[in-house]
Amino acid sequence: MARFELKLPKMGESVAEATITNWLKQVGDKIEADEAVLEVATDKVDSELPSEVSGILVEQLFGKDDLVQVGQTIAIIETESPPAPEGGAQSEVNQDISESLKIIESSITNATDIVYALPSGAGGLSEKFFSPLVKNIAKEEGISVAELENITGSGKDGRVTKEDILNYIQTRLSVAPSEILEQKIIAQSQPITFNPQPIISSLNGGDEIIEMDRMRKLIAGYMMASVQTSAHVQSFIEVDVTNIVKWRDKVKTAFENREGEKLTYTPIFMEAVAKALKDFPMMNISVDGETIIKRKNINLGMAASLPNGNLIVPVIKNADQLNLVGMAKAVNDLGGRAKAGKLKPDDTQGGTYTVTNVGTFGSVFGTPIINQPQVGILALGAIRKVPAVIETPEGDFIGIRQKMFLSHSYDHRVVDGALGGSFVKRVAEYLEAFDVDRNF
Repeated sequence: MARFELKLPKMGESVAEATITNWLKQVGDKIEADEAVLEVATDKVDSELPSEVSGILVEQLFGKDDLVQVGQTIAIIETESPPAPEGGAQSEVNQDISESLKIIESSITNATDIVYALPSGAGGLSEKFFSPLVKNIAKEEGISVAELENITGSGKDGRVTKEDILNYIQTRLSVAPSEILEQKIIAQSQPITFNPQPIISSLNGGDEIIEMDRMRKLIAGYMMASVQTSAHVQSFIEVDVTNIVKWRDKVKTAFENREGEKLTYTPIFMEAVAKALKDFPMMNISVDGETIIKRKNINLGMAASLPNGNLIVPVIKNADQLNLVGMAKAVNDLGGRAKAGKLKPDDTQGGTYTVTNVGTFGSVFGTPIINQPQVGILALGAIRKVPAVIETPEGDFIGIRQKMFLSHSYDHRVVDGALGGSFVKRVAEYLEAFDVDRNF
């Protein structure tokens, strides 16, 4: 019998690891080629991992909730052996080589375990487990073992992840040098934690305790990290979208008949945002420490609510290069696959700016939290019929108009009010200048 190693494949351009969420096959189960063996989660996307071969699952190298790196072997599948070569000598040589490889692999594993236990920096040995990546970051940033041991980890068994140490470093940068010195001294005697401590509430007999699911824990972590990282500021503007409402009502049936897609307001708004980002490229940036990265591509994230109440942000790549039909197809495709749980890891990667439609739930406006490492997020409020002053050459009069609020949250570390306000005003101008005679 031959042994096939099922490895975690490359799952996206910037995806380096995944968490095992469920084993669909157990040791001893028969597996057909292309049949799903387990489920894994990267960031906020769950995916099934199929087998490339048919055989019997003989070994699971990781358990549920374990973190696996891309390229690591997850399971061993025993397949039917290929025809044996003539003569027994070659077979014996192959067997000897296989046994030698096992011994070498075992030695490497033992050596790796020993290396992981070595000091993470100045100050002596640590009894805690720290990955090589975390230790390298700590060494480069001058973080001692004492400091490292007092960082509260969000990984399995309280392990410190890459995100944990980067969040700690970001908080550390905002502290005065004298305070950092004091913290280093205090670290030798008492724990330092930068994560909020849970508030214990009193319970009565009618209360229900609900455990957060994996995605909700991730979202909670991202939201807290964003608030702690960025200085959030908001600008609001009211927009007259009467022409857009009339145009959509006029063409939506013809659009669906020709394109096979429903025409919602979202692609129209996304089109305006993409145009405004081309006009104001310094809104299409991200922050890395004390440097600014000006993004070449305009990749729009669209926040989508899932049936279970959680949130996910699929990304429309190169949104500025799409016409309205292409934008509508992209919005419907990503939205549909998000609701069905069919998004791929790459679908949520690479966003440079995010739009969220709070009006879907009747909200007039909102103050959304920035999707790191982006520097801005636009909330679309509900469209409402309101009385408004209409200016004409013959004079002003009161009329009924379709209006909505745009709420722009931006990172005041790098985006000042002039830029943040000008950007959302430009989006409003594109929407109010919408051509009611345009073709789709």
